[in-house]
Amino acid sequence: MWERCRRFLELIRFSHTIFALPFAILSSIWAWIVPTNGASGEPPASFRWTDLAGILACMVTARSFAMAMNRLLDEKFDGENPRTAKRHLPAKLLARSEVIWFAIGCAGLFVASTLLFLPNRIPIQWSVPVLVFLMGYSLGKRFTWLVHFWLGIALMLAPICAWVAIRGSCVQTDITDLYPAIALGLVVMFWVTGFDIIYACQDFEFDRQSGLHSIPAKFGLRGALNISKILHLGMWGIAFGMTFWFPQLSLGWIFRACLVGIAGLLIYEHSAISEKSLDRMQLAFFQLNSIISVVFLVAGSVDAWLR
Repeated sequence: MWERCRRFLELIRFSHTIFALPFAILSSIWAWIVPTNGASGEPPASFRWTDLAGILACMVTARSFAMAMNRLLDEKFDGENPRTAKRHLPAKLLARSEVIWFAIGCAGLFVASTLLFLPNRIPIQWSVPVLVFLMGYSLGKRFTWLVHFWLGIALMLAPICAWVAIRGSCVQTDITDLYPAIALGLVVMFWVTGFDIIYACQDFEFDRQSGLHSIPAKFGLRGALNISKILHLGMWGIAFGMTFWFPQLSLGWIFRACLVGIAGLLIYEHSAISEKSLDRMQLAFFQLNSIISVVFLVAGSVDAWLR
């Protein structure tokens, strides 16, 4: 039994949940402590344990569903690609029927988890469209090299949906209340799209041979890495701009100091990866980016809370 559970956790790369989850939690913290439109007084949303449980449950189940569908829809290509041939479905470590039921179960749990936000009905109303959008990412590489942006937008939904789940009535009354979450979502989109392009560089030859679309396959390794640098520069610029655009977040020297550290990590990430050093992908893809997401959570929440 435990061996089976371990295989499912490996199938969905459960450890990679750390990429988007900290941003969803950070958005939630801001949603709880920030007054409406920065006005003085009490914030419009009181902390509820059910909201926190709902956010955690929705994040885990939505991502698990998306990863399971990705493995199901890409089973043929994974089996043909030497880099991915040992994944669980091509290697027969898990049966296709098991993964199908796992995906169905995750989808059902995701929809059920949105009920924790009641009386806010927005999450349950949008639960199925969100799942459809997440599943669509796995099909994107068949027809567009913009597929990396699809993934970025999928993870961009994490902080936006968390904000709406907590402050749904405020958003319905005044859409500008959602702007801080959208800005944070754009940070996530630029960041995720950038490092997904780096990750896709491993398969640019296979993508070209198989007729799959990706930025590395279209623009080559050097072009893809340059596009990734531009996106990460944009990500940093938006994050820094938030300290000025949203005074209600009270982001000050702590957040800005951490942004300097994040800039250093991004520079190191891009200096470590080149056309001839893709073997360092594990360092760039997981270790550095997991640090970046946690630093954002700690700096953004502590600075806003203290100030």
